[in-house]
Amino acid sequence: MSATGEVTAGRPGRGRRVILWRHGQTSWNVERRFQGTTDVELTETGVAQARRAARLLVHLKPDAIVASDLRRAAHTAAELAALTGLDVTLEEGLRETYAGVWQGLTHDEIIARHGEEYAAWKRGEPVRRGGGELETEVADRAAPVVLRHAEKLADDGTLVVVSHGGTIRTTIGRLLGLEPHSWESLGGLTNCCWSVLGEGARGWRLLEHNAGTLPEPVLGDDD
Repeated sequence: MSATGEVTAGRPGRGRRVILWRHGQTSWNVERRFQGTTDVELTETGVAQARRAARLLVHLKPDAIVASDLRRAAHTAAELAALTGLDVTLEEGLRETYAGVWQGLTHDEIIARHGEEYAAWKRGEPVRRGGGELETEVADRAAPVVLRHAEKLADDGTLVVVSHGGTIRTTIGRLLGLEPHSWESLGGLTNCCWSVLGEGARGWRLLEHNAGTLPEPVLGDDD
């Protein structure tokens, strides 16, 4: 992080890759209940999703795995660790957004009880949902964790980051240098899908988003 508080991408052109992988399904996902920092476990379906995704991601030959310390992310990461033999480093900074009184409420309950707050958030305004964290505060704690672990990679190395939908979106927005009000334009991640950031001469680029299959080379004028 620079003296001005901006996140920097490190030395350009090293060819590193960061895979941001959302955890598998939980019962609260199915119920459309806001989880936040509540430590909800994977469902049987979520475990199966993690195992399927791990069998794909292992082919990207990750060099390191880091995960949120909440069980749904840690247990998802463990499936990839079992195939790669890598240790998983757990990081509290990769937890989902703390959302105060929103946590535990369903989508419909949030709109009914906190409709103006919800609408302001969707408009891209800085909102402490449920009295919790701002999205920029989530990026402030999560993006430096990702960069710290990415910096340890060799040139052309691959880091897998297992985290949560909101945290991944804010981290991508920060690493790409997007203005916070536009982060919502990055669509959400399906359970156990991932996004891929690649390092180029001008910093990080979004190569894949909400993917569930292995990335294909870009063949064309913008590769």
